[in-house]
This record gives sequence, structure tokens and C-alpha cells, in this order.
Amino acid sequence: MTGDALPARGPALQVLAVAFKLGLTSFGGPIAHLGYFRREYVERRRWLTEDAFADLIALCQLLPGPTSSEVGIAIGTRRAGYLGGLAAWLGFTLPSAVAMTGFALLTAGVDLSAAGWVEGLKLGAVAVVAGAVWSMARSLTPDLPRAAIGVVATIAMLLVPASAFQIGVILAGGALGWLFLRGRSGATPGDRVGTSASRRVGLALLAAFLAILVALPLAQLVYPSQTLAVADAFYRSGGLVFGGGHVVLPLLHSAVVDRGWVGDDRFLAGYGAAQAVPGPLFTFAAYLGAALGPAPNGVPGASLAVGAIFLPAFLLVWGALPFWETLRRSTSFAAALRGTNAAVVGILGAALITPIGTSALHSPVEAAVALGAIAALATRRVPPIVVVVLAALCGQLLALS
Repeated sequence: MTGDALPARGPALQVLAVAFKLGLTSFGGPIAHLGYFRREYVERRRWLTEDAFADLIALCQLLPGPTSSEVGIAIGTRRAGYLGGLAAWLGFTLPSAVAMTGFALLTAGVDLSAAGWVEGLKLGAVAVVAGAVWSMARSLTPDLPRAAIGVVATIAMLLVPASAFQIGVILAGGALGWLFLRGRSGATPGDRVGTSASRRVGLALLAAFLAILVALPLAQLVYPSQTLAVADAFYRSGGLVFGGGHVVLPLLHSAVVDRGWVGDDRFLAGYGAAQAVPGPLFTFAAYLGAALGPAPNGVPGASLAVGAIFLPAFLLVWGALPFWETLRRSTSFAAALRGTNAAVVGILGAALITPIGTSALHSPVEAAVALGAIAALATRRVPPIVVVVLAALCGQLLALS
């Protein structure tokens, strides 16, 4: 195997099939997606260990872009090389991208944010995330020092609920791990997370990310084009936002509404619909691309917007993975990584409380539904999709009562 080759541990078509199922069933936003990923990739298929999964979350939290999609790309790349990373993204993204494009083409002015079954989906997301936090906490914070890091990380994120602050929390967890967790059992560098691609390839990809970021606006000065303007707007939105998910909405609003490409009412209608579909929230870009006033719009506009907003994720993940593997082989870095993993558990715990818990739980009845969903998942006999569907039905019934 050459230095630039990637390990092929499974066929890309298998990755595509698994990711497509996740794309059809992963409701609840980026944090909930990590819960679905963990259940499918770590527990059910054992494609990677709990520690390796947490390592990838830590890496992708440090990168701008859609965190859950980046984790999926990294897992697919680890499983089947670059083609596997592309397959993981395509399978996870295609269902919601198609749904959002269809919604833009067939409807206008519809707001689903208050629909009862959407509220039920949020209750299902509470259960999925709660299960993920509990399982990861048992594995990644098994002793008092790491548990303390996790608790402090949770409190910090609740006090300063800014996505950019996550980077500081993760770095602080790494520093505490480096200082106090050397020699402890836990995440080890034995289970490969990265790829066998050389650092030269990684540097080239990271350079390409920056070059495109600079070249697109400059190209418009030489050759004014609506297509270039759309590509620049969505590439910049995907490449400059930390935390992904809902955090990208202000950037997208500025990119398309402030320029008059999409009306504010239609923007909000699409945002409401995005809450009701599975998969990454970044596929809201498909709706916006299809709904653009000036061409390109429709299916071509949706394709351009989705490709542009997700391209930074590929360049950043593939560029960072070769360096990530080298770093995590270091004994000192492994200690820091233990602290980072504990901080990740704390961040997920804070997200469970808010915004997931606070946006879903408004009454004792809703809390009871969420607890029932948690209990069903805890038995490991009820598939997550069944729990999610039942939660959606309960939400609709509550809205009608």
C-alpha cells in the first residue's frame, strides 16, 4: 500500500446502504445524529470503538462545518477510503436533500414548526441523545477526574451556550487531560481513527479549502456570475460556521434573504420544514437553492447549493485526518485526548439539557413520553426508528387533545 493510499476495510456500497438508512431515520438535529451514528456504527456494526468514535467527534467539533456530517464522512473514509467518505455523506444527505428540494418546488409559505408530530420527533430526539450521553459517559468518564471534566464542561456550556465556545471547552478538557490523566486507562492510540494518506495530501486539501474560500469572491470581480455568487455564498456559509446545525441559519439568511434571492417568509417556511425531515440540517441549502429567485434555481440550484455548502467539510476532514492519527499516537496527546473525550461528553450533556430538552419538554405529559422513549431504547429490543415514529404519533395526539 502506498503512502497516499487509504485503508479499504469494507465496500463503499455497504457504507452507502448503512448511511442511507441513517439518512432516512435520523431525526432531531446534529447532536441526535451522533446518537444514531453511535448506535449504528459503534454498537450494532462495530466499525469503530467507543473511544475512536469520541475521537472523531472531538476532531470534527474542532473543525468548522456540519459536525454530524463530518463525523459520518470520517467514519466512511475510515471504513472504505475516500469513496467510502463520499458514500457516507451521499447516503446520509440524499433523503433530506431530495425532500427539501421537493418542498421548495411544490409548496410555498408552509410553516411546520408548530405541527404536533414535529414536536413528537423532538421527544424522540431527547431519548436518543439521552441514551448516547449515558453510554458514552460510562465509557469515557469512568473515574472521578474525567467525570469532573465532563461535569465542568456541561456547566460551562450551559453558562455560555455559544457554539464557538465549544472549541474552548474542548481545548480546556485536553489541557486538563494532558496535566492530570497521563498513565490512566481509557482512549488509546491503538485503534486507528485516521487514514494512511500522507501529510502532503492533507496539506494539499487544507490549502485547497483556503484557496477556494479566497478564489470565489475574487473570481466574481473578474467574471461577474450569479452561479459564482451562489457557490461563494453557500461555500462560505459551510466553511466559516462552527457547530453546524442551526448555527448556520444566520449566515444563510444573510446570504440569500439580505440579497433578495429568497423572501423572508419563504426562508422561514423552509426552516420550519427542515425540522420535520431526517438527516443534516445543512440540506436546508437544497431548499434555498431550489427557491432562489434568479437562476440557477430549481434542481440545478439545489444541487449547486448542497455541493457548495458541504464541500468545505470534505476538504477539512480529509485534510485533518492524516495529522489526527499521528497526534493521537503520542502518549502525551493520548492523555490530552482522554480529557477531550470527557469534555465531549459534557458538551453532549449540555446539549441534551438545552436546546434539545428545553425545546421539546413543555409539560409533564411530554416528559412522560420522553421517559417512555428512553426506557424503550434502554431495552435494546426496540429499534430507534420505531421509537421515533411512536414519539411522533404521541406528539400529534397531544396536539389534537
